[in-house]
Amino acid sequence: MAEIVIDPTLGPVLARTGDERAVLESFLDFHRATVTRKLRGLSDADARRRLVPSLTTLAGLVKHLTLVERNWFPYLLAPEPGDVPPTTEEEAAASFTLDDADTVQSLLAGYERACARSRAVAAHFDVDHVVPHPQLGEVSLRWILTHMVEETARHAGHADILRELTDGATGAV
Repeated sequence: MAEIVIDPTLGPVLARTGDERAVLESFLDFHRATVTRKLRGLSDADARRRLVPSLTTLAGLVKHLTLVERNWFPYLLAPEPGDVPPTTEEEAAASFTLDDADTVQSLLAGYERACARSRAVAAHFDVDHVVPHPQLGEVSLRWILTHMVEETARHAGHADILRELTDGATGAV
């Protein structure tokens, strides 16, 4: 029988017989990587281009997802001094707003740091671990992981469309 060869960038395929946590984390990491691939190789100007009426840009998506990572993992599970999540929809929406210091390189580095911190924080807890949430009451790490798969995948889809409109590149890998 021929050996099945699977592209190693397809973590969810590799985790197809893994436990619940392995599957959730592999899907989340796959979508995180898709988002970073959509920004890589673009100029700062292309990453900032507004192609839709909202503030949504490729650079803005990565800046927003950096905040989302911080809000759901460190702020809830292991807050450090100074960790304060946004409290209003306006503050969350502002995460799409770019400033002069936001470059492709700085945004990718910040996002990758935030994702690494999220992974490190989550690794200390079982998926059944429950924490208080200011709007939802209580949430489990299982719920956080599932929500983050949804949130990141949704924005990866936005990024895919924006990248296609920018230079024609499509696809997750």
